[in-house]
Amino acid sequence: MPILPPTLAAPHRHRSDADAGAPTAHAGPAAGSATALTRRAVLTLGAAAFATAGNGLRPARAQSPPDRPLRIILPLSAGSGADGAIRAVSTSLAKALGQPVMIENLPGAGGITGTAQIVRAPKDGSVIGVVSNNHVVNPSVYKNIPFDSLADIAPITILGATPFVLVANPAVPAANVRELIAYAKAKPGVLNYGSSGNGTILHLGAAMFADQAKLDIQHVPYKGMGPLMNDVLGGQVQLAVVAAAPAAPHIQSGALRALGVTTAARVPTLPGVPTIAEQGLPGFELDGWIAPVAPAGIPKAELARLYAGFKAAMEMPEARNALIAQGYEIKLTPPDQAAAFFRSEAARMAQVVKSAHLTID
Repeated sequence: MPILPPTLAAPHRHRSDADAGAPTAHAGPAAGSATALTRRAVLTLGAAAFATAGNGLRPARAQSPPDRPLRIILPLSAGSGADGAIRAVSTSLAKALGQPVMIENLPGAGGITGTAQIVRAPKDGSVIGVVSNNHVVNPSVYKNIPFDSLADIAPITILGATPFVLVANPAVPAANVRELIAYAKAKPGVLNYGSSGNGTILHLGAAMFADQAKLDIQHVPYKGMGPLMNDVLGGQVQLAVVAAAPAAPHIQSGALRALGVTTAARVPTLPGVPTIAEQGLPGFELDGWIAPVAPAGIPKAELARLYAGFKAAMEMPEARNALIAQGYEIKLTPPDQAAAFFRSEAARMAQVVKSAHLTID
């Protein structure tokens, strides 16, 4: 159901175009060049802008509200982290923009199916999307993608980022990353790790860890987080990189063992868990971010209106607290810095894929 501001009537649902066909996978990375801004600098600047921009962009509702709903295409499945996050802020976003908000899940092919609809949408601000890390990973692991992941979208903001944690079933005889590396090197090919699917950011995170630690561990892909978590808990797979927030209760109960967080700094919800970087793999850094995007060619004024709407929504306690409760650090990176971040992350992920020899089975 659409999220309605108090004074607007329910909208008619827009019909989507036919889904794009699934692409063919390959191992080769996409070309890309790093930007002068680092990923942490871009995100930090965005967060600082949010914290100090009280006299900057005003809430979008101050402008004349559009006479039709905002349709948000989510190229991920219902129940995913990005799905929960955007639904948590949708009511506040509708209030901030002064228009109804409709969310439509169009999953498939690592997010490519739904993103193909976003890039073909009208360039008038009536249709946007919300993408995750997979958007900048896909060019390196798929071919025949029916759009350019950088040129065909206009980032609105990096809404937030959530940490990942490397977990092990308690049967694995390792209490931390150093002990895991020593055990895996003594028994090559014995351990395996699960992911939420081939080519996903969780697959890439574990593959990046195995590559940097020079480990021989086997990948077992699953169809989503639910089956993955069930089998890590049950011991059918020994290791996984997962989002820290949903894993925290299992870690606290002892059902899973946290070996290291993937972020550059320790995580407040898991303060006793060291980073992977401080356990012998310096520079290891990965988190899960979500970003509202519009089709390329959207007028700058409309892009600014949408950014102001997200900014105003996140100033509302109900949206801000809901996102924080889901484990996200709020970023609100401005559009130009978000675009720079997309470019730098695409180049970084291409190098990670190449170095890890990542393939889609």
